Amino acid sequence: AVGWITRRAQSEVEESRIPLLGVMGAFVFAAQMINFPVGIGTSGHLVGGALLAVILGPSAAAIVLTAVIALQALIFQDGGILALGANVINMAIAGIAAAYLPYRWLGHQWRTPAIFAAGALSVMTSACLALSELLVSGVRIPQRMLWASLAFFAANALIEGAITVAAVRAIERLNPAWVRMPPHSGSRVAGVVAIAAIVLVMGGVLIASAAPDGIERMAAALGVTGPGPAWHHAPLADYELRGIESPWMRKAAAGLAGLVLIYVACSLVGRAINRRSVARGSA
Repeated sequence: AVGWITRRAQSEVEESRIPLLGVMGAFVFAAQMINFPVGIGTSGHLVGGALLAVILGPSAAAIVLTAVIALQALIFQDGGILALGANVINMAIAGIAAAYLPYRWLGHQWRTPAIFAAGALSVMTSACLALSELLVSGVRIPQRMLWASLAFFAANALIEGAITVAAVRAIERLNPAWVRMPPHSGSRVAGVVAIAAIVLVMGGVLIASAAPDGIERMAAALGVTGPGPAWHHAPLADYELRGIESPWMRKAAAGLAGLVLIYVACSLVGRAINRRSVARGSA
């Protein structure tokens, strides 16, 4: 699926937009690190699929979010390698498709409601797919827990919609041409978004909720997850850089390293797609 989308993205990834992929990928990664309370003992975080779809287009957004999810699993041990395929399908493919549909259909007449609906629908689609996959896998979820989880996801979806609207509006105020158009004069905006990502990482870890998100809390309650062996850790597992005494510095340093890795990965993927597009055009 990602390979097919990569071919589709060739029309969306112009050379001038390659830095945009890296910057937006880094921003979404930083935002995902910041959990906010959603109910008692449960937290949520921005997924960012709708934001990426509005700024980059659906195909490029799916590739960027796939890169973010893959690096989170491989470097930060967040999501896990065995769950990587499911997470990509749920968030980077189905979630972004669900986000782009209301934006595409309603964005010309009701832009703000369309962007809000894009954010909310992307989260609910991903959440319902994750719950369905657990049920299909034979995990028995009590009805009360299932409805409570859906309520938490609905609250998270509303927050995602509101944040997506605010983020898109802020970017449009800085440079309206940056949304789905080549950012010829967008270096200043790229710098602002990059600084925002750094601020999120450096300051957000101080205020982020330590409560698990909806899926993590439910999985822990059902006993379907557990710690791996002591030797089995990714380099920056739990978003911490080992060997630093300060807890804040451990997380901030890991977050900054993640920003660099995401930016480089998304930029390299963008360049590879652009080269293929140029080669096909010349052929």
